[in-house]
Order: sequence, then structure tokens, then C-alpha cells
Amino acid sequence: MDRTERFYKIDQMIHERRLVSFVALQEALEVSRATLKRDLEYMRNRLNAPIIWDRDAGGYRFDALHPAGGGQYELPGLWFNSSEVHALLTMQHLLASLDPGGILTPHIQPLMARLNSLLGTAHNAAEEVRRRVLIVGLGKRELKLAHFEKVGSALLRRKQLTITYFARGSGETTVREVSPQRLVYYRENWYLDAWCHLRQGVRNFALDSIQQAEVLEIKAREVSRRAMNETLGPGYGIFSGGALKLAKLRFSPERARWVAQESWHLKQKGKFAADGSWLLEFPYADHRELLMDILKFGVDVEVLAPADLRSRVAHEIECMKTMYER
Repeated sequence: MDRTERFYKIDQMIHERRLVSFVALQEALEVSRATLKRDLEYMRNRLNAPIIWDRDAGGYRFDALHPAGGGQYELPGLWFNSSEVHALLTMQHLLASLDPGGILTPHIQPLMARLNSLLGTAHNAAEEVRRRVLIVGLGKRELKLAHFEKVGSALLRRKQLTITYFARGSGETTVREVSPQRLVYYRENWYLDAWCHLRQGVRNFALDSIQQAEVLEIKAREVSRRAMNETLGPGYGIFSGGALKLAKLRFSPERARWVAQESWHLKQKGKFAADGSWLLEFPYADHRELLMDILKFGVDVEVLAPADLRSRVAHEIECMKTMYER
């Protein structure tokens, strides 16, 4: 960590523990004795940190009654790393889009205020951070809060759930009894992984496609985490499950400069070809989501394998061409 981060770490440790030994600070910061001594002197002499050595207690603490130099103690500005600022702004993004009629509504303002205070610690006003850094969500579908609450209640109480479900792929509406296993937030939308008693297997349900939901006073069937991951985890995207196939894609040299830095799957493999194109392969089970992701690259991507996926992409392109010509 750099020096500014060390200052914040020292400040945090003394605030939390009230008294911190030299050895504890050195181990936490992973620096030499000389470096730690210079950091402490800089904080006292240049930043007016009221840090004193308590000989009797054997550690450093803050002297709140006598700030060093009599000045105001203030740490230098520290910007969040990418994951921290994304987490804070995403939390605010989710809270701001919450249905105002929900049971969490009375608790939102204090939580938003706390997030604002955290954003403000980066030496910038929270409003300025939000104005300069945007979290853009695309493809979010409308979700009925009442259904979400019932699904969440059944999930945590370990009860079965009756749902009336509209499957967009087939246009079919069915009534299912399911045992909820986990909720998944993926690409701006909520999904329920559950054991479907109608299909006798693990299935994935989009919450926005649930038309009715009722909690049953029947104990939910438990499915092990391992079994869930084996069924829903290995494939590509949210539509996984079933036998795995290996997708092999080639991206043009122009597009390769972007795609080579992207994560498509935890078990993906990629390499540059001699002409600068990017060869990418990863497992998938269901073609639906993958098909959409491939088509958005247009002429900059070629499906090398399997033949089934290649033919599906070709068919979609032909259909789009026909519609365009009309």
C-alpha cells in the first residue's frame, strides 16, 4: 500500500483499538521500523495527528485533549479503489430504484445518509462523486414488489411456494410448486433458483415473469450447494443446466483489443492468433443468452464450434436479413 493508505490504516487501527503497539502497526502495514517511524512523525508534525506514545500502556493512542500543534487533524484525500466505489454507488443505485411502497422504505433514508457519508470520506462531496461517476443499468425489467417479498419470505423461512409463471421463451403459462434455494441478481434483474416439483429438477425463474405467488406452509425441499452449482453453475450465463458444450469464438483483430480483457466465463481460455484476432473458448449448456451476446458483435465475431451453435447464429442472421429486406 502507498503512504496515504498507510496513514488511513494507522488512523483506523488506533480509532478501533484505542491502543496499538508498534509491532501491531508494523505487521499490519508490512513496512520496516524506519518507515513506520517516518509515517508516525509525518502524521504528527505535518497532519496534526494527536498520536502519542503511552509508555505505561505500551502503545500508541490519540490524545483527544491536546491535538498535536494545536491545529485541526485531517487526513489527505484518499480515492476509493474501483471495487469500493462500484459497491457504494451500486448500493445507492439499487436503493434509489426500490419500490417506495416496500417494507424497507422507512429504513432507506438513514442507510442512504450513511452511504453518503462514506462517499464523502473520499475528500469529495457525495453529490459530486455521484455526478462524476455513473452506474448505468441496462435491460432492467419491471418487478412486482409483492412477489419479491413472498419469494424472499419463502426462501428464508424454508417454505415451498406456488407460482404462476409465464415462460417468455415458449409463451406458456404454468402453475408450479417450487422449493426456493437462492436468489440471484444478474444483469439488472432478479432470478430464483429453485427445485421445481412439477419438472422434478432444479430450475431458474425470472422474478419479473412470476404472475402470482403464494407461500405454502410446507417445508421446502433442500438441494445441496454442490448440486445447485453442478446444475446451474458450469454453463454460460443465467440459462445453464444440462449437458455442457464448448463454444469456440474468433473475434476480429479490431474487436480483440476489447474482448481480450473481458470475462465471459470463469473457465474461459483465450489467446491471440497470429493475425491479431482473439480466440476464445468456454463451456455453455443453453444457447439462448450466448446467442444474444454473440450477435451484438456482428461481423467482428465468428463461431468456430460447435456446429449447432454456428448454425443457430447463421439462422438468426438470415432471419434478420429477411426482416430487413421486407
